[in-house]
Amino acid sequence: MIVCCGEALIDFLPRKGEDGAAVFQPFTGGSVLNVAIALSRLGVRTGFLSGVSQDFFGTSLLDALRASNVDTGLCVVSERPTTLAFVSLTVGHAQYAFFDEGSAGRMLAEEDLPALPVDVAALHFGSIYLMAEPCGSTIETLIRNESPTRVISFDPNVRPSLIKNRGGYLARLDRLFEMSDIVKFSDDDLAWMAPDGSFEAFASGVLDKGAKLVIMTRGAEGATALTRTAAVSVPAVKVTVADTIGAGDTFSAGMLAGLEDAGLLTKTAIATLGEAQLRKLLTYAASAAGITSSRPGANPPWKQEMQEAG
Repeated sequence: MIVCCGEALIDFLPRKGEDGAAVFQPFTGGSVLNVAIALSRLGVRTGFLSGVSQDFFGTSLLDALRASNVDTGLCVVSERPTTLAFVSLTVGHAQYAFFDEGSAGRMLAEEDLPALPVDVAALHFGSIYLMAEPCGSTIETLIRNESPTRVISFDPNVRPSLIKNRGGYLARLDRLFEMSDIVKFSDDDLAWMAPDGSFEAFASGVLDKGAKLVIMTRGAEGATALTRTAAVSVPAVKVTVADTIGAGDTFSAGMLAGLEDAGLLTKTAIATLGEAQLRKLLTYAASAAGITSSRPGANPPWKQEMQEAG
């Protein structure tokens, strides 16, 4: 099993009503929830760990996870409210306004953490619950406890509007890079984390901290990966883009699913990936992300769709 640890929220996406008025339509979302759903749809046994509300938004989040066969048994359910995110789309790219004070996910505390099943091979985490407390410290503690024996996948998925202390957050990122096996980020993330740095320089630094595989997605320009022994780039799959919501999350899921399918989801295997293996993994992840980009909202492909797409 792969367990995804992080936010589950409701995205309110801009739409036009029948009378032409601007309205917002609710959709289940959250970067880590999207990864969990995409992983499960790609055929990987997946669990989700987060604080989730008992309100009707929280119920819809749990229903969405279960509809894609994600195990919700590790969720911590409470009476606190659900995190809400209002989304603005500009040429298909999303900007967010978050409402998260006192939410079920944000208030997840260390004492709430459940014991993980013994068959959990990997954990994936990242995004907005690393930018707030107490959930940020809770997830960091979980990763510190589990990183010696389980593969750790990390996508910072930076949301600058939520970061109140740049220095403190960058220090947290450095600690998490040290504990992670796979680090994936976007070119937008890199521009915030290292405004004057190149991918090669930044990725080399992350490898020096302890990561084994560093990946940057570049939207329509494809993706690039670096290990200590290999450097590979692949182009993006050409599609008619509906929007980019969930595309990066699907890419993360595609990488993890590809590793699992190939029997490579171990610390040793990830550290010794060859160029051919890495190119195949990146191509599969880019294909999955392309399908998500071709349809509105975060709607990742099922394994059968990937097989049909070739």
